[in-house]
Amino acid sequence: MDLRESIANQTDAALALSKQVLLTGAKDSNLVFSPLSIHMVLGLIAAGSAGPTQDQLLSFLKAKSTDHLHSLASQLLLVVLADDSATGGPKLSFANGIWIDKSLPLRPSFQQVVDASYKATTNFADFKTKAIEVTSEVNTWAEKETSGLIKEVLPAGSVDNSAQLIFVNALYFKGAWNDKFDSSKTKDSDFFLLNGNSVQVPFMTSENEQILAAHDGFKVLGLPYKQGEDKRQFSIYLFLPDARDGLPALVQKVCSESGFLDRHLPYKKLKVREFRIPRFKISFGFEASEDLKKLGLVLPFSGGGLTQMVDSVNLYVARIFHKSFIEVNEEGTEAAAASAAIMFGSVRFPKKIDFVADHPFLFLVREDMTGTVLFVGQVLNPLAS
Repeated sequence: MDLRESIANQTDAALALSKQVLLTGAKDSNLVFSPLSIHMVLGLIAAGSAGPTQDQLLSFLKAKSTDHLHSLASQLLLVVLADDSATGGPKLSFANGIWIDKSLPLRPSFQQVVDASYKATTNFADFKTKAIEVTSEVNTWAEKETSGLIKEVLPAGSVDNSAQLIFVNALYFKGAWNDKFDSSKTKDSDFFLLNGNSVQVPFMTSENEQILAAHDGFKVLGLPYKQGEDKRQFSIYLFLPDARDGLPALVQKVCSESGFLDRHLPYKKLKVREFRIPRFKISFGFEASEDLKKLGLVLPFSGGGLTQMVDSVNLYVARIFHKSFIEVNEEGTEAAAASAAIMFGSVRFPKKIDFVADHPFLFLVREDMTGTVLFVGQVLNPLAS
């Protein structure tokens, strides 16, 4: 398996979901989510599927086979998502967990994939009499794995006694900037909202050269995080439209063209005349299953096809919940995400340019060596968390 090619396909799938979420799911609010987290849950579901349901999942995930999905998951966990804080790089944690009713042992072939490729811990639960307790156990696990940032991936009442199986994963990222911002230089200034009004928000600034690219109608800023001793390089990228109301059109462009990121991300440091970006903090949760259905992924939710997980039960995906958090400040970025699936029985380089992010913009956190996108989001109002 070619890791770069597989991640490029995964990125295309991630951006297709991003467009759906950004333009329709939450077009009027700040937003952050992890397409990588949702991809992992769908990969686990694909591993336990067969027939047309598996075909639809593979098509949606742009994967050639479940073997390719399992190999990609294994490589992502080994290469991209390993913690590097001990050598000065970002702190990273990615964990998968399964809660299955104690009356339904997993098929040995599925258990092997769960253990070997996804490194998931298997927990037996009593959904029939203790659904509330299981919900609490899953939420406690996700909170622990995300250093306390995601406190309730499963909403109250989302699991009842008809549940049979829950897949959960949790992603945590904390990185310090290569060049930290001087907090004494952070000053309030106008941020212009999509409705034409403005709010006063804290803007960070720096006189250092910045990794920038200017394109037709938008600019892209890259802010790298400190590296550890391996070759990985994590960065956050801000896509800023020239027009104050240009974010929806920019999202459409970024998320619709295959290979767009590789063609438009900046790689060169430039002198900047005026440079300001806002501090922001976003917590966002949504039911991803509705957005997935609108993108054509319907068979896993309709019953039938999920036949390779357990024997004698016709499983289907009831709902997929996702919660994410991100904070960007003078020190760096802290971000986390968790996804849970519940199954019921049954470039141009000008010499000197400005980058003033004083109106709505798109952002993503990416590992640059492999091209893996960890988080995607939008900032419409930095004051709204």
